[in-house]
This record gives sequence, structure tokens and C-alpha cells, in this order.
Amino acid sequence: MTERFFLTFTCPAQPGIVALISTTLAENGCNIADSSQYEDLETGRFFMRISFSVEANGNRDKLKKEFAAAVKKLDATYAIHNQSKKMKLVVMVSRFGHCLNDLLYRARIGALPVEIVAVISNHMTYQKVVVNQDIPFHHIPETKENKPHAEAQIMQIVNDTGADLIVLARYMQILSDEMCQKMSGRIINIHHSFLPSFKGANPYKQAHLRGVKLIGATSHYVTADLDEGPIIEQDIVRVTHAQSPSDYVALGRDVEAIVLARAIHAHAHHRSFINGSKTVVFPASPGSFSSELMG
Repeated sequence: MTERFFLTFTCPAQPGIVALISTTLAENGCNIADSSQYEDLETGRFFMRISFSVEANGNRDKLKKEFAAAVKKLDATYAIHNQSKKMKLVVMVSRFGHCLNDLLYRARIGALPVEIVAVISNHMTYQKVVVNQDIPFHHIPETKENKPHAEAQIMQIVNDTGADLIVLARYMQILSDEMCQKMSGRIINIHHSFLPSFKGANPYKQAHLRGVKLIGATSHYVTADLDEGPIIEQDIVRVTHAQSPSDYVALGRDVEAIVLARAIHAHAHHRSFINGSKTVVFPASPGSFSSELMG
């Protein structure tokens, strides 16, 4: 029996990193199944993700100790993640439920290695949909006046559930700077249009007024700068002059759902690294798109 892990690693670029890491893993009985690496010549940062296996009864504490000693001089940030552990998600939604429903389905069939531990909404629209799947639903209305209290309730749920990630599945409220900083790198949003061209409210209307021929969706990490966070995933669909703003909205729904799911897949499989105002997103490992229930 073996256990499978992901190693995520970043440090200042320098010679010998790959050799050092692979040798250290090999000396501790690890078998590398998949490896990706990238050196950003502009920032001088090195990024690496390795999928490896090791005997289940092996000494993992020894591996971690020897790995820490080996890379001590590299000024590295790294983590070793057990591939069998599902990432815990809190999903936040308002009145549009296409992304929520898509995530509920993907989580249920195992297409995403996640557990949705709570759904939070400022409306009651999707309460039945959520509780029928035995997932706690929390109705937290939010206004300018009660925003600090509402966000305190949200953070309490995040802490109580041990959530690793907040997903804004068309949650139409702006998070405070404090919350964005507290959860830095742990909030993913889906923007219903193609950033950076169309930001803020009614982006599809903005796109229609400009007569665009392509509309799309953008999933990004949330920062205090509205719609300016590091982009994880994007996709597009073609439109013509004959389509209305409401057509844009309808056509955009499917794109939004798939783009958000791809972004969460990258984050949950530890493929996405924040690199300043951008991201490094490595290709998926073989077999990582298969699901437990293939229906």
C-alpha cells in the first residue's frame, strides 16, 4: 500500500533545485509520478509541483525532517499535501445559482476533490437545494450598516468548519479589505465577464454596448482591489450583433460554471501559485479529472 502526496515549492531561482528535491525524495523511498516547474525570469522566482507516492507505513516524519534540512538554505516556501484529503469549501451565493448547482454536483460525484461544508447566502433562494444535500445553509443578510457583523458571522462559520477556501459563486456583495487580507489566497471569485475589460456592475451590458464578438468569464483570487486579483482561469464564447444583453447573460452562465470549476480544480490539486499580481498554474496530473461516479 502506498500514499500519494503533492509537494508545492517556491523559492528564489538558483542552480540545482530540481536535483536537490528529486534526490531527497528518492533517498526517502518516494516515487515521483508527475512533476512541473517554472522559473519566472522577471521576478527571479522558481515554482515547482510534484506528485509522489511513498509506502503507507513509511516514516513520514523522517521524510519531512530530512526534506526541511535539505532545502533550508534555499529560502523556500513549501508544503506537502496528502492527496486523499479533500479540501473543505464554504460556498457563498446570492440570487444566481448556476455556479452553486454545478459545484454541488461536481462535489457529489467526486469530480472535484472537495467537501462543501457550508453554503452562505444573503438570500433564501437556494436553501432547499442545499439542505436537501445535507449541507448546512446559513442565511446572512448583508447591508452597508451590518457589514462588519455579517462578515464576523461568515468568518465564524469558516473557522468552525475548518474551511480551507471560500468560493464566491456569484455572491454579489463586496468583501471588506480586512476580510480579503485575512483570507488572502483563500478566496476565489467568478467574474461574469472577461477581465480586465469589463469590471464592476453589469459587465455583460458593458460588453453589449461595445459590440464585442467574444464574451467570457474570469476566475481569480480575491484581493482588496475590486476585480483585480490574480487570475486563475478564463474562457470565452462567441456572440454576434444579433444577440441582446440578456442573451449574453444566458450564454455566459455555462462559461462561468466551467471556469469556476476549473479554477477550484487547480487550487484543490495545488496547481495554482500566486506570483505577485499573476498566477502560475501548472497542468493537471494524469487522472486528476476522473471522478468517483462517472455519471
